[in-house]
Amino acid sequence: MSALDVLGLAGIGTEKWASLRSIQYSRLSEAAAYRVAGNAIACMTLAWLFVGKGAWWAIVGWTILLTGVLYRSLELERRFRYAQRRSLQAGEYIEHAAVMTAHALLWAVPMIALALAGSLTDLLVGWLIVMTLVVGSALGIVTAPICTIILCGITSASLAFGLIHLGFLQLTILPPIFFGLVTVGTIEKSRMFLAAKIAEAGVEEKNQVVSLLLREFEENGADWLWQIDASRRLRSVSPRFAYALNREPHAAEGESFVELLAGKTWNTGQLNQSLAELAEKLNRRESFANILVCVDLNGRKRWWELSGTPILDERNQYVGFRGVGSDVTEQRESSEKIAYLARYDTLTRLPNRLLLNEALSGALDYAAEWRTRCAFLMLDLDRFKAVNDTLGHQVGDKLLEQVGERLTALMGENEMCGRLGGDEFGVVIRDLDDAKRVTELSRRIIASISAPYNVDDHTLYVGTSIGSAVGPRDGKTVEELMRNADLALYQAKDLGGAEHCGFEPSLHALAEEQRQLEDSLRSALDNDEFELVYQPVVDANGETVVSFEALLRWNSRLHGHVSPAKFIPMAEETRLILPIGKWVLREACKRAMQWPPHVMVNVNVAPPQLLEPGFAKMVEEILDETGLPADRLEIEVTESVFLSDATVARTALESIMSLGCSVALDDFGTGYSSLGYLRTLRFSTIKVDRLFVQGAAQGNRESLAIIRAVVAMTESLGMTTTAEGVENADEAALIRGLGCTKIQGYYFGRPMAAREAISMLHREATQRSRIA
Repeated sequence: MSALDVLGLAGIGTEKWASLRSIQYSRLSEAAAYRVAGNAIACMTLAWLFVGKGAWWAIVGWTILLTGVLYRSLELERRFRYAQRRSLQAGEYIEHAAVMTAHALLWAVPMIALALAGSLTDLLVGWLIVMTLVVGSALGIVTAPICTIILCGITSASLAFGLIHLGFLQLTILPPIFFGLVTVGTIEKSRMFLAAKIAEAGVEEKNQVVSLLLREFEENGADWLWQIDASRRLRSVSPRFAYALNREPHAAEGESFVELLAGKTWNTGQLNQSLAELAEKLNRRESFANILVCVDLNGRKRWWELSGTPILDERNQYVGFRGVGSDVTEQRESSEKIAYLARYDTLTRLPNRLLLNEALSGALDYAAEWRTRCAFLMLDLDRFKAVNDTLGHQVGDKLLEQVGERLTALMGENEMCGRLGGDEFGVVIRDLDDAKRVTELSRRIIASISAPYNVDDHTLYVGTSIGSAVGPRDGKTVEELMRNADLALYQAKDLGGAEHCGFEPSLHALAEEQRQLEDSLRSALDNDEFELVYQPVVDANGETVVSFEALLRWNSRLHGHVSPAKFIPMAEETRLILPIGKWVLREACKRAMQWPPHVMVNVNVAPPQLLEPGFAKMVEEILDETGLPADRLEIEVTESVFLSDATVARTALESIMSLGCSVALDDFGTGYSSLGYLRTLRFSTIKVDRLFVQGAAQGNRESLAIIRAVVAMTESLGMTTTAEGVENADEAALIRGLGCTKIQGYYFGRPMAAREAISMLHREATQRSRIA
C-alpha cells in the first residue's frame, strides 16, 4: 500500500478506498477515553501557563470551543463503530478531517499566544505539551493517520511562527524535523496496522469458508469426516460417518477404528490386504490419500476410499489421525464390470481376444523363465456361416454359446479357452509338458464341437478346424505365435475342415506365395493375362452344339498358368471378381456374336457379382454394347449365391430373367436346400453334377435314382437338364437313356480357345450340309 492509500488520499470513494477506511475508522472509538483524558490534561497544563497573564475569559472561551470540537469528533467516531458493516462514505471522511483540522487549529492558538505574549521558555513548554499530545495521537490513534498528521502539521507551523517571531531562527529547523518524523512513523505504524487487519480478515474469511465447506460437506456431500485418537479409537463421530458405519454416533464413539472396519474377520486375525495396509499406515503415522479399503459392516462387504493425516498438538506430539472417507462400492462394482466387459465376451462369457493375448503373453514369459513350452490353438467353426445365413443371427448366437460351454468343459489345468471374434475361438496352454497334448486336445475339441446341437427346435451340425503353434519354438511373441497358428488353421481349412494342423515353417512360404499371387491377381486384368476358353454343351440326342460354357483361365507372367480352383476363391474373397467378372461377361458376349444364331453362351456368375447392386443393369448394358440377343445368354449360378442374402439374389435373378436371359442352376444336389430354390425361381436349366454322372456310370443306385428324379422334376417344371462330366460313349449313352436334355464333358470336347470353338462350329455346319 502506498502512503496515499494509508492516508486515504488516493482513490477516494472507490471500493478499495471504502474497504480500507472501514477497517481504520471502525476502531477510532476504542481510543476515545484516552483522547479525552489527554486533551483535558494538556488543556489544564496550558491554563496553568497562562495564570497571571490575564485574559482569563479567552482561556475559558478557548476551552469551550475545544470541548465542542472534541465532542463533535467523538460523535462522528461513534457512528464509525459499525463502518465495517457498511461502506464508509467520502463525505464522512472529509467531515471528520475538517473537525480534526479545527481541533488542530484550536491547539495552535495558545502556541501563537505564548509566542506573542511570552518568552522562549513559555513557547517551548507549550510546544512540549502539544508535542506530547501529538505523540500520544501518533501512538494511540494509528487507525486515522490523517488526523495525527493534520495536528502535527498545524501545531509545528505555529511553533515555527513563534520561533521566528521571537528571533530564534536557528531553532526553526526543529518543527519540520519533528513533523517529518511523526509523519513517517504514523504512516508506517498505520500501514502495519492495516496489513495486520487485512491478514486477520483474510484468515477469518478462510476460516468461515472452511467452516461453511465442512458443514456443507457433512450435510450434503457423499463423503464424511473421521477422527481417531492415539489409541486408534474413534472420536467426534459425525452423523454421516455414523450412518456409514450403520451405527448411532454415541455407539461408535470410542470404538476401535480398524476392528470396526474388519468386522467378523477381526477375531480370525486374518485382515484383508487393504485393511492391513491401512493399519500399517496408522501404525507408522504416515499420511495417506485415496487408499481403497474393503470393509465388513455387519456382514455387508463395502468398499471405502480413505484419506488421512496425523494430528499433532501444540508441543508437536502425536495425538491421533483425522481424515475424510467415502463409500465407493457402486463405483468399484462399475469398475469391475467395465474391467470384466473389457476382457470377457458378452455372448459366450469366455475370455475375449484381449484376455487371451494377456494369458498367452504370460505363458510365453513363464516358458522363457522356466525353459518350458506353451501352445496356442486357433479354432474356426466349419459350416457356421450357413447356419447364420439360413436360420438367422439369433440362432447363430445361441449356437456359439453352446460351443463356448463345450470348450470350457474340455479345459484342464493351465488351459484357457476364449472367443477371438465371430466364429473364431482360441485356446492357451500355459505349461506344455507333452507335445502330444496339443494333438489330443485338438482331437477332443473336434469330436465335441462336431456333435449335434439342439437350438430352438433345430438340430444343427457344425465342425471346427484347428491350427496350433508351440511357443517359443514357433514364435517368441504373442503376435508371432497367433499368426503362425492362423497359418496352420488355413492349412486345416484347405484340407476340408474338421482337421488339426500344427504350424510348419513351410507354411510361411505358402503364405508368401499366396500374398504374391494376390498381388499378381490385382494387376492381371490390366496386364491382359486373362483368357476365356469354351467347352461345348451338346444336345443329348442329336449331339449338336447348342451352347458353349465360357471358362476363365489365367496365364500369369510371374506364376505361369494358375488353376481356377486357386485364383477364383481368392478373387471372390478380395472382391476382384467384380471387375474380372464384368470383363468375362463382355468378352463372352462379344465372342458369341461370331457364332451361329442358335448357339448360346453360358457365363458363370459368382455370389459377390450377383449381390452387387446394379448387376442386372450391367448385364443389360453389356448386351446393348455387344449386340448379343438376351435369349442367347445363359447365366450359371450355384446354390451358394443364396447363402449370403437370398432375397437380394432372388431379386437379381428375376431381373435378369425379365431381360430375356436364361438362368441355369449349377452343381445341383451338392448344396443345402435345392428344392426350395426350385420352388421360388424358374430356372431354365438344371445342371447335374459330375459326381452323380460318374456314380451312375459305375452302377451306383443312389446316383441313378437322383438323376432320374431330377429329370422327372425338370420335365414337370418345364426345364432342361444338363449332365456334366461325360467322358466316354458309354456314359453318353447312359445319360441319354436316363432322359437328360443336354450333355457336357470331355467326350464332346475339352475347353478350347475361341478360334477352335468357331472351327468346331464350322465343321459341324459343313457336316450338316453334307447330310442334307
